[in-house]
Amino acid sequence: MYRFIWVFLCVSAAAPAWGHHSFGAEYDANKPITLTGVVSNVEWTNPHIHFYLDVKDSKGNVANWKFEGFPPNVLYRTGWKRAITMKPGDTVTVFGWRARDGTNWAHAREVTFQDGKKLFAGPPPGTGDGGNRPAVAEQ
Repeated sequence: MYRFIWVFLCVSAAAPAWGHHSFGAEYDANKPITLTGVVSNVEWTNPHIHFYLDVKDSKGNVANWKFEGFPPNVLYRTGWKRAITMKPGDTVTVFGWRARDGTNWAHAREVTFQDGKKLFAGPPPGTGDGGNRPAVAEQ
């Protein structure tokens, strides 16, 4: 019996940690980005939501960008509503930080909607939390 427990503990300790990663491992705090585009998809999945924007460049070419944000439960507590707050077809502006690998991937911090409303979508770099500002823009 003890041998089984020992083997289980050794295998568990060697298994990779799934899901969470540090901001600095994926994103570069020295590369802020602000993009405006049309939402093409929103994935309310744990441990983080992902949403995708179709962004046009100055020549009219469209690039699809992936943004990572807070977990769904955090967004819900801060004012987001699934399939209501942001949905495909909406035009939004997103502030965040680019991925280190240079692809069209970023960590979202704040989303500005067409009516001017702003909501946080993710924490600032290096903190792992919402920072000193309230998670929902005060009006």
